Amino acid sequence: MSEEELLYDCIIIGGGPAGLSAAQYASRLALKTIVLDKSKTAGALAFTNKIENYPGIITPVTGAELLDIFRTQAVSFGAEYVESQVIGAMLDNPTKEVFTMEGVYKGRSVIVATGAMGRKPSLKGEKEYLGKGVSYCAVCDAAFYKDKTVCIVGESDEAVKETLLLRRFTDKVFIIAQTENRKLLENPQLIAQNIKVLVNKRIEEIRGGEVVESIVLMDKTSNKQEILPMDGVFMYLHGNAPIVDFLNFAVDISDDKCVITNRMMETNLEGVFAAGDVTCVEVRQVLVAAANGCLAALSAEKYLHHRKRRKLVWG
Repeated sequence: MSEEELLYDCIIIGGGPAGLSAAQYASRLALKTIVLDKSKTAGALAFTNKIENYPGIITPVTGAELLDIFRTQAVSFGAEYVESQVIGAMLDNPTKEVFTMEGVYKGRSVIVATGAMGRKPSLKGEKEYLGKGVSYCAVCDAAFYKDKTVCIVGESDEAVKETLLLRRFTDKVFIIAQTENRKLLENPQLIAQNIKVLVNKRIEEIRGGEVVESIVLMDKTSNKQEILPMDGVFMYLHGNAPIVDFLNFAVDISDDKCVITNRMMETNLEGVFAAGDVTCVEVRQVLVAAANGCLAALSAEKYLHHRKRRKLVWG
């Protein structure tokens, strides 16, 4: 396959409502489009139990069900969908490069739609030991912890998925949940892999010297503390900060750490657009994110074809 054949017209980072809406419009406009999504279950919408105010949806659906509809539509129009963790990007050149653990994707335009479920370090010791035993990406860092003692902090489907990945490298794996999570305790995969599930526990502190050495746990039932020796702590607690770390300030970022765009979702870099909750929007709603994704795709098409005006799609 030639280098031109490997080049995408549009790389979309993020598989939430903004990213998948952008994929629908970009692929319908005959752009070679790929969506790089960290996980089908990782975004804010995926955690939503009930959606009943999205136009065109008559009966209530879960966020995951609505995302499935978005994804199916995007793929049916020709977009590729790949589950992959994006860890960096080079966006200055006409050919953009997006880096994942599996390889590099090259494209003529990029739409950033990573949402806002990031979080600032909040636990005692978390910031100090980031990169020294604290990680937010098991896919990226699991190999560094071969035969060591590690824990995943969180109880989402994504946390379980990352726990199972860590288990390939070490048999000393804990998953720590703040609630009495029966689903985790009874998870057949965790049981089969002999992964220790600690429920009703809260991390009070991450301790160590040059690197992480232990964690302090508080039992929420008894209010008693315990100290567990630990080499690696993988955080999967969610917040509401825009996810922009992988960009390394390649585009303009506001003081609130959101991507700055104009009304048509254009960033300060030619060929780079952003949509949804990762941008500096005042209202975070599925409908707004989807509309942003549409605008970003239309702007990308205009950029790629050197149009003075955006192409309108009615059919």
